[in-house]
Amino acid sequence: MTTAEKPQTGQELSVSLYVNGEAREVWIPSQATLLDVLRERLGLTGSKKGCNHGQCGACTVHVDGQAVLSCLTLTATLEGRSVTTIEGLADGEALHPVQQAFIEHDAFQCGYCTPGQIMSAIACLQTGHDRDEGDLKDFMSGNICRCAAYPQIVKAIQSVAAQGVAAPGASGEASDAAL
Repeated sequence: MTTAEKPQTGQELSVSLYVNGEAREVWIPSQATLLDVLRERLGLTGSKKGCNHGQCGACTVHVDGQAVLSCLTLTATLEGRSVTTIEGLADGEALHPVQQAFIEHDAFQCGYCTPGQIMSAIACLQTGHDRDEGDLKDFMSGNICRCAAYPQIVKAIQSVAAQGVAAPGASGEASDAAL
């Protein structure tokens, strides 16, 4: 287990969780959000702080295979749970199929929202919301793209769905690993 240095003040608590498959222990203030812990304590800056109010989706990660807004998730509630971030998707140099589809379909411009879009797209595929374009768009509506790359994002998700890469209804760590 990778262990963070124990704080000197005694004002923090220890939380053990799995981040991208690695056991981690972090010392945090009780009110620390998962987004802040990922970025500031663990150096995983792929998840972006957009609105910091749960309205833009840029901070989307998976907790036990379910998409969550990390800016609204208290890390203290995640003891023993599994967190997957954008950094945990690739298998070495091999990109996750959704990451590859985003590149192939030019589904980003500035790239700021892309990590959250990709994490939500995986959840969309896992839950079967990709079968109907309207349902797909509705599912993805919680992720804002300032550059308006929405048509390309939809095409990228549909291309992965057409490949049959994600099993509809899959959830949990096994589905993240299987994708």
